[in-house]
Amino acid sequence: MKSQGIRVLLWTPVAAVLLCCAGIAVAQEAPAPANPAPTKEVQQGTPATSPPALRLTLQDALARARKNSTQFQSALTDAGLAREDKIQARDALLPGVNYNTQALYTESNGPGNPVRYIANNSVHEYISQGNVHQTLDLASISSFRRASAAAAVARAKAEIASRGLVVTVVQSYYAVAAAQQKLQSAQKAADEGERFFKLTQDLEHGGEVAHSDVIKAELQLQERRRQLLEAQLAFLNSRLDLAVLIFPDFNDNYEVADDLHSAVPLPTLAEVQQQAARDNPDLGAALAAVREAGSGVTGARAGYLPSLALDYWYGIDAPRFAANSVINGQRFSNLGSSASATLSIPIWNWGATQSRIKQAELRRSQAQRELSLAQRKLLAEIRSLYAESETALNELAGLNRSAELAAESLRLITLRYKDGEATVLEVVDAQTTNALANSAYQDGAVRYRVSLANLQTLTGVLTTP
Repeated sequence: MKSQGIRVLLWTPVAAVLLCCAGIAVAQEAPAPANPAPTKEVQQGTPATSPPALRLTLQDALARARKNSTQFQSALTDAGLAREDKIQARDALLPGVNYNTQALYTESNGPGNPVRYIANNSVHEYISQGNVHQTLDLASISSFRRASAAAAVARAKAEIASRGLVVTVVQSYYAVAAAQQKLQSAQKAADEGERFFKLTQDLEHGGEVAHSDVIKAELQLQERRRQLLEAQLAFLNSRLDLAVLIFPDFNDNYEVADDLHSAVPLPTLAEVQQQAARDNPDLGAALAAVREAGSGVTGARAGYLPSLALDYWYGIDAPRFAANSVINGQRFSNLGSSASATLSIPIWNWGATQSRIKQAELRRSQAQRELSLAQRKLLAEIRSLYAESETALNELAGLNRSAELAAESLRLITLRYKDGEATVLEVVDAQTTNALANSAYQDGAVRYRVSLANLQTLTGVLTTP
């Protein structure tokens, strides 16, 4: 009996352990509940997906920039103000209509006596009349012509601002496209450096190259990684610059159309010269400034001429505020009309008119000199900007070919290095040449697009793919 009690005491803990293990196994094999408890991420809700990026073409960017550019809108505002000045000067040449109502009270000298102030007609006088007024003089006509020319100058300056904005947008737009291409090239170069570094390590382990090749490859890899970081920063900054230019609020969720390397023809020099002679805003502004200055001279000389003022009144001017009056039992109408013509002849003003004439003539001479300068600058800019575009186009084909050759050279030298026929310095030099050739090709494409944009400042026509 004693031995059985000992056995019971020994097996009791073992049985308890076995029962616990069986319970754990049953719990693990039990099916999952039909509706599991939500996880933390489900309880908090899935993060909202960002809206798709806005895809912008060059024309979209130009349209947005025109709405958002403060300088361009300021030029449009100046043109609008000048247009309203022209309307006001025109309206000053037309008859004006006013209606005046007035009540006058004058102290009398007693019943039946005239008023004490001879300027008034009665003790109680009421005036309610409509007046048509017209002034005829050469100065008003000259003011209208000057305002018309000033409006033309403002329109030309607004066009200059518009074309300058095109250059800025084109440069920023294609800077983003080029930065994106450079970023891809930098990423590819970094991947090439990573693969070459691993290749040198494998060849070193096989005893085929020295450890110095591994060191040189790692140095090149670090340089490629730094260039990748710089390319990422340049891409970010170019995107931010364009976003500030085209969006009224901060928005960097956009992408540009990849048309940097699309074929864009260069117009002939004869077409550029014809369009520039017809549509150049600088030349138009200079011509309008000469007309404005000439009208200023005419207006100043009008100070020597007389002016004629015509007035017509209709209404009442009576001792009672009424359309009719009754005097001695008879009814009389208070309504009547009158007219006047006043001729003002200038006699003497101590030479002020002559001084204004000299001022106007000085302005006219300066405007004529600026017109001559604008004509010479136009001829020079046509040749210069066209030569710039032609040179950029011719170089672009060579830059493209250089990029292709650099990539092929890198591939061949890397294969030769694997076969032990090339040195690590040749591979590193080929990698550097490939990176520089790709960067130069992107810069050349941007240069050609910007040169076309500069050319359109003369012609008003932006050549696009």
